[in-house]
Amino acid sequence: MATAATPALVLLPEWGTGHLMSMVESCKRVLLGGGRKFFITLLVMRPPTDEATSEVEAHVRREAASGLDIRFHRLPAVEPPADAAGVEEFIARYIQLHAPHVRDAVAGLGCPVAALVLDIFAAPMVDVARDLGVPSYVFMSSTGALLALTLHLPVLDELVTVEFDEVDGEVDVPGLPPLPPTSMPCPVEDKKSPNYTWFVHLGERYMDATGIIANTADELEPGPLAAIADGRCVPGRTAPPVYPIGPVLSLGSGNTKKDSSEPPHECIAWLDAQPPASVVFLCFGSMGWFEAPQVMEITAALERSGHRFLWVLRGPPAAESGAGAPDGSEHPTDANLDELLPGGFLDRTKGRGLVWPKWAPQKDILGHPAVGGFVTHGGWNSVLESLWHGVPMAPWPLYAEQHLNAFELVADMGVAVPLKVDRKRGNFVEAAELERTVRSLMGGGSEEGRKAREKAAEKKAVCRNAVEDGGSSHAALQRLSEALHQGAAHPKTRINAE
Repeated sequence: MATAATPALVLLPEWGTGHLMSMVESCKRVLLGGGRKFFITLLVMRPPTDEATSEVEAHVRREAASGLDIRFHRLPAVEPPADAAGVEEFIARYIQLHAPHVRDAVAGLGCPVAALVLDIFAAPMVDVARDLGVPSYVFMSSTGALLALTLHLPVLDELVTVEFDEVDGEVDVPGLPPLPPTSMPCPVEDKKSPNYTWFVHLGERYMDATGIIANTADELEPGPLAAIADGRCVPGRTAPPVYPIGPVLSLGSGNTKKDSSEPPHECIAWLDAQPPASVVFLCFGSMGWFEAPQVMEITAALERSGHRFLWVLRGPPAAESGAGAPDGSEHPTDANLDELLPGGFLDRTKGRGLVWPKWAPQKDILGHPAVGGFVTHGGWNSVLESLWHGVPMAPWPLYAEQHLNAFELVADMGVAVPLKVDRKRGNFVEAAELERTVRSLMGGGSEEGRKAREKAAEKKAVCRNAVEDGGSSHAALQRLSEALHQGAAHPKTRINAE
């Protein structure tokens, strides 16, 4: 390089918290522990809903106050596509409409660019990076399994000529056990849907990136990551190098203790009074909520199980704040427990159960010694938090890639007990099935529960060892930092590009 100027990592995340914060935290790790000097420029798209916009602005304010060299560039607003037929298609098209503004922002930085780091839905922007002569990296905020499947999807698109649920047997995804069609991610369920077409396209574009940054660890997902590296996902082509630098989590102090002058959160105070590993924790992510019939099944299961429980129960989205939003961002409201819960339930479970109707500090709860199991929607950030603390899971997938995550947790990692979900009934779970699963998860004498608890404890050590000095993720971070340093380039302008 002809200049000693500090190179920029230019980030283009999707606006959802799980996407945005996972990417930001990962690139902060490059800043703090990669061994090379960079600064971050976060390209901020205006989300398509007011509630998502407020969340993004809150994240920006927190990062601006972090003291790190993070700069913010707000991209001009664009008109959302009005004719999108599905969530994933809408997100990908909406992001792609920002391409000219992304190009102008990167070209106008006036410094070397180490990478344009792209959300999984922004992969077609590799063309912008190529035009500017700068490296592009896709950030995989979900699993290595989803990455392997997405890379392999164009191959499956040619090999499998029927809908996946019409396949006789399982679907072959390199690096994974044979995959039941019912465990395929939601966006690829219907081949006639534009969502499916977009996912095939994204798989093709991942192959054109300079590299892929993954929030996972070699020891967590050895099968899928080896399949990608060995060229089994896209026969005849070498995939971009994958840098598994995870688990990347914003855990703060990593425990539940706060400043002594601060009272603990009510959920934590309740857990403080419970025996070790005695509480099953139910929480379903930032967009997880249930209709009244499903709530009734959950209450029956918890009451009959006899186990202590902490249940984060949210109400349906308000019509004016995201219900039916084109990007799928259905933000639950605070639950009205008198309306949702059957009469007498709270009295009958008093002392051994807490139903919490608002946002709850999930990371702190999972780190509390009283928690012994986690019934979760299976979003990857929640999974990593659970594994970090060695808490076994019962995955209850609701949307996106969570059915694939559930399969991997049970059949490949072995850190979860299975929960039968009726996908044709909106992922409905019967009370008897949830009761059986809770008993198994919490030590009801089942072999599957015992194995899940053992495996979860093993993965706790795996996660922590990976990010320590000398661990696999720490080594991948050093390789990534060096690759970013070596690849940094000044963006071409229209004049010098001719």
